[in-house]
Amino acid sequence: MVSMPSGNRPAAPFTPLDFQLVLLRRMADHNPDLVDDARRALGASMADMREANKRWQAMVRAPRARSAAARYRSVLGAPESVTARRIGDLDCEARQWPLPLWPDLRFEVLAGPRGQVWNEWLVRAPGARPPDLRTVEDLTPWSCTVDEAARAFAPARPLEGTAPTRWGLAFTAPDARGVPREVVAEFTWGLLQRTRIG
Repeated sequence: MVSMPSGNRPAAPFTPLDFQLVLLRRMADHNPDLVDDARRALGASMADMREANKRWQAMVRAPRARSAAARYRSVLGAPESVTARRIGDLDCEARQWPLPLWPDLRFEVLAGPRGQVWNEWLVRAPGARPPDLRTVEDLTPWSCTVDEAARAFAPARPLEGTAPTRWGLAFTAPDARGVPREVVAEFTWGLLQRTRIG
């Protein structure tokens, strides 16, 4: 259970459990039942999730807030892996952390040379089996990540999200009968939340 501050005691450290609750809080708008199940699996209450999100927002918005890259390290510890990556003509590091709630995924931060964060989302863990995405019926909540959907149904067109942690993709995918359908997929923290099928 997440420990809450009381009276004048110093606030408890922000933990990986708290961070998972922050991720869930953003996903609750689309999939409250999945989020409730995951929250209970973590042994946390609705109040714990609200408090974790409140504390996270305070950390992010604090006048003397540490850099985003430093913040993730302070909360999640040393990354499980750090890999040099080149995006266009820019060099960055892909830093990944495991999260118990999603053992087949990793939380990935793309950090620039001076510690600025360019992207932060869930990706498939190295060596984990990717989902078999063939039809729109395979696109169930939490079944895939942004890059997996984009590869499975290329060419996919990125769409602007409704919040910094949200992404969208538009693409064409067959239904179970093989009929092409126009799909808009919505992701939170890189994980599929819902689809709209035309």
